[in-house]
Amino acid sequence: MLSLVPRSWPALSAATAAVALAACSPTFNWRETPIADAGLVAMLPCKPDRADRALPLGAESVKVDMAGCEAGGATFAIAHASAGSPEQAEAWLRAWRAATRNQLGNAQVTEAPATLKRATAAPAPVKLDAQPEQQGAATVQVLWFAQSQRDGRVSLYQATVLGRPSAPDAAKTFFDGLRLP
Repeated sequence: MLSLVPRSWPALSAATAAVALAACSPTFNWRETPIADAGLVAMLPCKPDRADRALPLGAESVKVDMAGCEAGGATFAIAHASAGSPEQAEAWLRAWRAATRNQLGNAQVTEAPATLKRATAAPAPVKLDAQPEQQGAATVQVLWFAQSQRDGRVSLYQATVLGRPSAPDAAKTFFDGLRLP
C-alpha cells in the first residue's frame, strides 16, 4: 500500500512547529537573572550570555563579570566588580564613569543622581543618558550603583541599555527590575 504521507513529514512537521513557536515568542521574554554571587537579581529580556574580563579602572586592572543579551534592537547588560573597601569602590566607580564618558565621544551626555533600594550612599548611584551626535546611532543608558557586603567588600555594578529598544518601556522595565538583597 502506498503512503500518502511523505517520508519527510516528521522533519517538515518539526520545522513548521519551530517556525510557529518562534512567531509566537515575544521579543522581550523577561526573566529574573542572578548576577555574580553578591545577590543582585536583574530582569533581563532574554537568556543572558555570561563572560568576564579585565577592565582598566584608573591604575588598576579589575576583574569584571558580565551578563547580557540582545532583544528588540538593544543590548541589555550588567557588569559586576568586587572592591576591597568603600574607598576602593569610590575610586573604581569614578574611573568607570570617566572611561564610559570617554568612549561616548561627542554624544550629548547627562548624568544625575539615582536611587536604588539597598544601594550604598557612598558611592552613590548615578544614572547616565547619552544621545549620539549622529542620527541613527545607538543611545546609551547606564546606571552605576554599589552595595556593601558583610565581609567588608563592596559590590559595584554597571547596568546598561545600548540602543533603542523596540518597546518604549523596555529600558524602564530593565532598570526597575534591579533588586539588591
